[in-house]
Amino acid sequence: MYAFTYDRPASLAEAAKLVQAGGQALAGGQTMLASMKQRLMQPEKLVDLSRVSELSGVRKEGDQLVVGAMTKHCDVEQNALVKQHIPALAALAGGIGDRQVRAMGTLGGSVANNDPAACYPSAVMALGATIHTTTRKIAADDFFLGMYATALQEGELITAVSFPIPKRASYAKFKQGASRFAMVGVFVADTAQGPRVAVTGAANGVFRHAGLEAALANKFAPESVAGVSIDASGLNSDIHASSEYRAQLIKVQTRRAVQEALG
Repeated sequence: MYAFTYDRPASLAEAAKLVQAGGQALAGGQTMLASMKQRLMQPEKLVDLSRVSELSGVRKEGDQLVVGAMTKHCDVEQNALVKQHIPALAALAGGIGDRQVRAMGTLGGSVANNDPAACYPSAVMALGATIHTTTRKIAADDFFLGMYATALQEGELITAVSFPIPKRASYAKFKQGASRFAMVGVFVADTAQGPRVAVTGAANGVFRHAGLEAALANKFAPESVAGVSIDASGLNSDIHASSEYRAQLIKVQTRRAVQEALG
């Protein structure tokens, strides 16, 4: 193993200082540690955020739920506030990876990593969430820039994500059997500003689908999905599924999500 320094700060201020000095933030480590083992990442300074209590927990502020960046998937899944106000988010967290991954992986780590098949980015995008960092607040529509790319700047840490509480919402995920990532996942949220539909796993990054949103704004019902055309040209095509198959899955999963949101 190559040499690197390891710091485990106990406060957000200390963690921010270490990261600003060139340290690489370590959240749950579900992606980073595997990448380090494969020499895909070779950080010289690791900053373990696991002791920073300020970054964990869920609280309600007005019409929003604020989830700390270091809140683990299993804690989002089991949190009483999340289950009461955004049950779709709790269900999404409960379907990530396996029990070991959910016990270590974090909301902030997933959002910052922005894997194109990760589940959380679809919830962040569909719910119109805001990403809070050590320096600013970033709207979901401005945060995700493409495969593993975000608006985060060097030395900037995610501290929390605030989710507006929707009228209703649901997440439907078609899993890739081996990895349990989304081959196609669709998060549908009926918000105060109208329906929002975010798709993950189908392309090089999470994206909203304007056609589906328009159809659901006209009538929030599963049958509204049928008449929407899904362009397959920009979707992934690999050994798991063709782009055309993924296009069809987007419609199927959207219909499922709407049906579940309606109860």
